[in-house]
Parts: sequence; C-alpha cells; structure tokens
Amino acid sequence: MAKKKGKKAKADSGSDHGTMAKARKGGDDAREKLSNKEYEKELRKLHVELVKLQEWVKHKGLKICIVFEGRDGAGKGGTIKAITERVSPRVFRVIALPAPTEREKSQMYAQRYLPHLPAAGEVVIFDRSWYNRAGVERVMGFCTDEQAREFLKIVPLFEQLMVNSGIILLKYWLDVSPDEQTRRLEARVDDGRKIWKLSPMDIKSYTRWDDYTKARDDMFATTDTAWAPWYVVISDDKRRARLNLISHLLSQVRYKEAPREKVKLPKRKLRGKGSLPAMAKIVPDRS
Repeated sequence: MAKKKGKKAKADSGSDHGTMAKARKGGDDAREKLSNKEYEKELRKLHVELVKLQEWVKHKGLKICIVFEGRDGAGKGGTIKAITERVSPRVFRVIALPAPTEREKSQMYAQRYLPHLPAAGEVVIFDRSWYNRAGVERVMGFCTDEQAREFLKIVPLFEQLMVNSGIILLKYWLDVSPDEQTRRLEARVDDGRKIWKLSPMDIKSYTRWDDYTKARDDMFATTDTAWAPWYVVISDDKRRARLNLISHLLSQVRYKEAPREKVKLPKRKLRGKGSLPAMAKIVPDRS
C-alpha cells in the first residue's frame, strides 16, 4: 500500500472552538453513528491489512512508534485494543507506564521511555507517553512551568533523533467533546467492568477542561513538526474514530504483502485419540 500524505489538524491557540469544533461539526455529528454490524465488517478488512503490515514490518525490519494522547475518556484504550486484536503481541507491543517511581523521578525525564522504543521488526504503541509532561503533569502541578516549557523546547529535537534513526513516528490526539466526555465518565461510575478506568486523578482532571485545552494547544504549537506531526481524530463516535485512525495509520507506512511459503498441513499418524489421563481435573461447565 502506497504511503499517502495525511492532513494535520491543528487547534486554535487558547480556544476549543476553532479547528476541533469545525471538524466535529462536519464530521461525527453530521452523520449517523455506525451500527455494530457495519463496524465489524469494516474492522475485519482493516485487521487483514494490519496483519499484512505486521508481516511486512518483520520482513523488512521496520521500526514503528505510535503515540496515543488525548483527554480522559477520548477512547485511546479501545482504539489500541481494536488495533492489536488480531496481531501478534510479539510485534505490536503496547506500553502503558505507571506513575514514575522515586528513582525514575531523579532520572533525565525521557529516560524511562527509551528502553521501550522499537527495534527492527517491532511496532510499539504508547498509551500515553513522554507527552505526560506537557499535559497532566503541567496541569495537575507535577512539574513546574519551567520544566514544561523546557520539555516543549527539547522534545522536537528528541523526536527528530528518533526519526533520523529510522523510526516511523506517528502521533495521534483523540479529541472528545465536553458532553461526550461527561457521558463516558459517568458511565464508568456504576459499571463494574469500567470502574478501574475512573481514578481519583481523573476526577480532579475533569474540572480542569480549559487548563487541558491550553496545555494541548501549547503542545501542538511547539511539537507539531514536519518530521513528527500531530494527527487529530475526532472521537465522539468511537467506532468511526477507530476505523478512521486505523485507516490513516495504514496509509502512513509503505507496505505490501510479504513473501511467504504456502502452508499445507503434513499428514500425521495417530495411534490413539489422545484421551486425557484419568487423574485430569476437568473444569466444569458454567451453570
């Protein structure tokens, strides 16, 4: 598949009613949400292409690094699951680092991310990344304004080194509207499957919408570079956002079907049916 040049979407500085709002007005809100049947049909096609990409990455020794950022509830986790559902975890590695330890706090800021960068034949997905410093750390007071400014000044050079070393770097910002974020976070409160997604920090962050908007816009203004641009995905419609992002991801890497031998199962001789031994403890059917 030939690489296509994707369009970058930038936010208007200091406002959440500029490019993002225009994109949302002409995007998800203007169309009906995808049905599950439509979504699964299209996702299946994209999964086939992701497997082709995976085999090409292994065949050619490519190094791909994908960064996911966005507000709480924007759909980062679900999109990453959609990407990795049918590929090998040995090739597609997801990195979601916990809060830094005291030792890591004493290190150079980006140091704890360096061991996770891709080697040949790997696709590394960061579920949040070094951009924590430009977002949650800055807004919630875990770093000083001076540290945040210094980070924004240095990170384009850091990413240029990554790209110059042969890494294909893709950065995605998932953007969700205030109303949809509220709906999603409220849905986590009483859902036993999702309650782990609602941390005390998420609750505190919820009240700082405008602060996060400013932090995002400052981040875009400084780190949206020619060699590592930000791509914005409007994610109010989760299913459509996942399909859009995966399609875009595939368009950013030149790949084709890797050569492989035709698979044919050999004949085998069976002396028995392989019955389990008498002492085997069988898990009972769920009643």
